[in-house]
Amino acid sequence: MKAFSLLLIAVFILLLAACKKEVHSYSSDKFYSTGANNSALNLAANSECAVIDASNFGSNITNPYFPLVPGTVFHYVNRIIEGADTSYEQIAVSVSSNTKIIAGVECREVHDVVTIDGELSEDTYDWYAQDKSGNVWYFGEHTKSLKDKNGSTTEGSWKASEQGACPGIIMWADPQAHVGETYYQEFLPGIAEDQAQIVNTNSKVTVPYGVFSHCVKTKEFTNLEPGVIEYKYYAANVGLLKTEMTSGGNELEVLTAVTH
Repeated sequence: MKAFSLLLIAVFILLLAACKKEVHSYSSDKFYSTGANNSALNLAANSECAVIDASNFGSNITNPYFPLVPGTVFHYVNRIIEGADTSYEQIAVSVSSNTKIIAGVECREVHDVVTIDGELSEDTYDWYAQDKSGNVWYFGEHTKSLKDKNGSTTEGSWKASEQGACPGIIMWADPQAHVGETYYQEFLPGIAEDQAQIVNTNSKVTVPYGVFSHCVKTKEFTNLEPGVIEYKYYAANVGLLKTEMTSGGNELEVLTAVTH
């Protein structure tokens, strides 16, 4: 197992040179029911979630840019540079056959496990649902991090409809129609406030798993961590390929394998 991990890391390092930075511009989006101007950027001030009709949702996630087929496992390696130190996280994202009812909606359960040198670092359950238009919504997560020297923490956990939490969009049915827009992926004041913007839908991405064209590129940020910016890349019929933190840290996570 250690030999396999070292091989993945070696391949990962060789491919770092293929990553290129780009320049982008953005505009605002209309997403939640937040009053007269209906702007996602005003969600915190208005504290109103999008109206959720459970009959409009299902746990069968078929969006080509975020497919969640039960039994699928996505394997990633995340390189983290902190000063003179470099570490590598092994990440396994498993799509479960289990579902969970949240806010009246049947959601697909996804289990994320992060290890460093074989030691468990983070253990998270995420829940997603897809509406009839093909948009994938994020309905919550229960995360347990062991990175804290004082013990484990569940900071960042939330569920839609509990304590005023709102579900958010994780992937649009038609990303091209939303280029330049800003939207919430999750919302619970002070706990979960991730936002995203579609940058383009024609990026070319090279990762250990392969070379992909016409990828969706997003920019992610949160008011809870000012200055931290991540770019994510999604390929049709695969899903998330790469996550690159370009501000507020130095991390690069890439897809190495997909198993079933």
